[in-house]
Amino acid sequence: MTTAPIAPFTNHLPVRVSFGDGAAHTLPQLIVEAGATRVLVLTDKDIETYNPAAGAVLDTLAGSGLTVVRLEKAPGEPTIDMVDDVTVRMRAEEVDAVVALGGGSVIDTAKAARLCRQQGLSFAGFLDSERRYPAPDTPLFAVPTTAGTGSEVSGGSVVSDPAAGCKAGIAHPNLRAQYAIVDPVLTWSMPPAMTANTGIDALAQAIAATIATVRTPVGDAVALEAVRLMGASLPVAVRNGDDAVARSNMACGAMMAGLAMNISDCTAEHSLGQAIGGLTSAPHGLTIGLVLVETLDRERRYAAAQLERVADAWGLPDDGSGDGTRLVTAIRSLLAELQFPVLTDLGFTEPDLDRLTDLALADYFITMSPHPWERTEVRHAFAAAMALRDRRLTPTAG
Repeated sequence: MTTAPIAPFTNHLPVRVSFGDGAAHTLPQLIVEAGATRVLVLTDKDIETYNPAAGAVLDTLAGSGLTVVRLEKAPGEPTIDMVDDVTVRMRAEEVDAVVALGGGSVIDTAKAARLCRQQGLSFAGFLDSERRYPAPDTPLFAVPTTAGTGSEVSGGSVVSDPAAGCKAGIAHPNLRAQYAIVDPVLTWSMPPAMTANTGIDALAQAIAATIATVRTPVGDAVALEAVRLMGASLPVAVRNGDDAVARSNMACGAMMAGLAMNISDCTAEHSLGQAIGGLTSAPHGLTIGLVLVETLDRERRYAAAQLERVADAWGLPDDGSGDGTRLVTAIRSLLAELQFPVLTDLGFTEPDLDRLTDLALADYFITMSPHPWERTEVRHAFAAAMALRDRRLTPTAG
């Protein structure tokens, strides 16, 4: 029982979700119901060559009678140039709906481009503007092919600026897609490393949603169920990508983690991860996993009760400590089981610590942590991650 009344909160949750094997093939019907006829389909480059299920969805769209204009996004995290390219194409083709079929980077790119097209701005121009987020005039259908960011239900978009060596995150409820079509079959083609990276990102988002200063009971409930679904399923999906139950659990859990993060927020793990991502071309989920243990080990000092609830949701045995260490130990063990990379694998060395620290402290998400981070704490977390040479467990590390 809580010892105080529930604090006032508001949540804005207008996304229509369709979940299940084969759900993506209902796209033409949903597009027609939305009153659209001319559709821009943004995909990962050459998606049908490595994801036959996505290719089948593209065939369904091509045979639907809708006017379909396809645009492929280059590999890697979204960049300002990528967003601007999509914005220009949307204007030129005069489309009245957008389908984002791909990973979180494709969906983030589509969100940002739709916003910029509506306001007649480049992405850089939007960042320099008053940053208005009007209700969208074009419906967005988000169809994820990975189980990771939950971008299909979130109001956030993260875009890299390679020239500046940083990422620009924008967020607002009006950035959300109007339709999230989550079809687990589309995730089956993900290779083990991508499954691990995206899955760790989703798990980190669910955990963060329970400790952020803006957490709500609604967000907690969604986040804890996401953890329950993903905790045991992630290593199974990495080992055997054809495991239908694990893939389904991860697809649903990642979507729920994205929703929980959007109801609540991310915390320091994302700020430290995005600092790494701003200086490299490393995948987003990979950068989060590189510092997840180190950030949670600090956060547990200020959010032990919440992290104990996360551990319970995961089904971890109670070790009697009550201080969140069993969750940190479980994350450390999971990363070891996944043979997850370490920070030095990206070429970082001790002279990089101050630059990484500066970038992390300048990021928004760290302000959502349960207790303010000192500069020395951020640097120490990066240093601890950098001290690892591999993920093999020792008796003292669990």
